[in-house]
Amino acid sequence: MSIFGAMRTSVSGMNAQSTKLSVLSDNIANADTIGYKAGSAQFKTMLINAGLAQYGSGSVDTRIRYGISQQGALMGASSATDLGIQGGGYFVVADANGAPHLTREGSFRLDANGYLVNAGGFRLMGVSANASDTVGFSGLSQMKVDFSGLMATPTTSGAFSANLPSDASSVIAADLPSANAATASWTSKSSLVVYDNLGSKVTLDVYLTKTGANSWEVAVYDQSTAGPSGFPYSSGPLTVESLQFDPTNGSLSAPVPGQLSIGIPNGRSMSLDVSGMTQLGAPYSVSSVSVDGNAPTPFSQLTIDTDGTVYAVYQNGARAKQGEIRLATVPSPDNLMPQAGNVYDVTSRSGDVLVGSAGQGAFGGLVSWALESSTVDIASELTDMIETQRAYSADSKAFQIATDMADVLVNLKV
Repeated sequence: MSIFGAMRTSVSGMNAQSTKLSVLSDNIANADTIGYKAGSAQFKTMLINAGLAQYGSGSVDTRIRYGISQQGALMGASSATDLGIQGGGYFVVADANGAPHLTREGSFRLDANGYLVNAGGFRLMGVSANASDTVGFSGLSQMKVDFSGLMATPTTSGAFSANLPSDASSVIAADLPSANAATASWTSKSSLVVYDNLGSKVTLDVYLTKTGANSWEVAVYDQSTAGPSGFPYSSGPLTVESLQFDPTNGSLSAPVPGQLSIGIPNGRSMSLDVSGMTQLGAPYSVSSVSVDGNAPTPFSQLTIDTDGTVYAVYQNGARAKQGEIRLATVPSPDNLMPQAGNVYDVTSRSGDVLVGSAGQGAFGGLVSWALESSTVDIASELTDMIETQRAYSADSKAFQIATDMADVLVNLKV
């Protein structure tokens, strides 16, 4: 081993320890960075095969590795759009040029244009509300939420349960509400408020009339078409249905399965569930009424389910699906290439990207109101820093001794 070879080996050792110190510094600086994955400096020997007669000094080569597949602890956050992943997978985000990247940094917020943007300035990507499965990044687009206007949902379903008095008198056919005559008579009446395609309220008059033993008629009218005294209405009934009850227990026996189809004016066809109707020896009483749909109402907030479905929630509690967040992964996550902004790019060593829904297969579930903390352990980093300092000092000492020996050699006199 030559003196100058020893100097070169010592220099490579100092360079390696300097590189390790840089990695440790990065880790410590990012100890509070959301979703950050700690890096480590791995050393590899480089030797010169000089044969058995002499020794050729080698050097040290440094490779930087990141524990990208390591799960950080989830901690509570301040917003429903703060997202953590419990398990495998990465968010797909787009940079300013629209290029996709992977990240575990889930501190997303709505910007002025309705995009979900994280602290690094990257926009979250996903699929539209009615999209099917995607392959790779090609089927993904930047998630955008429409929160600028009002949302109205037409009524399509409801439920109506009541008890009809078994001792009520029957009404003759000519006077049934379904005949829409001025002489109409009925046993009981209720009104339901539903919503048309524009979110306008439509009041339905529901007439329940006994027609015979264990037999009743349901006739539904649009209240806006009622005459000064009710009947006759200017328009006929929206639906007419016969109800049959079991005389042994008073439960509804027909129609099966107890659904009424009602065409709402300027709206959708509504399926009204009346399977909970009873005919018992008690006065008329309504036990439950519910309908879906809502009047125009402004946007309130976003909610995100564990499967990645994004909903816009309006002030009356109604929800409208905006899209679905998709996660991505690769066969070897630790071989992804880290980039500025706490994102990663796919490489040939990481393998091809796979995109799927949260909570399925290799993908973990999404946790709203949570963020993934950094995987940096400050105590370990400080311990490694002390070891690095000692190793650097030892390398520099070896270099100093080699230079002293070189001085002796240069100053030799014959």
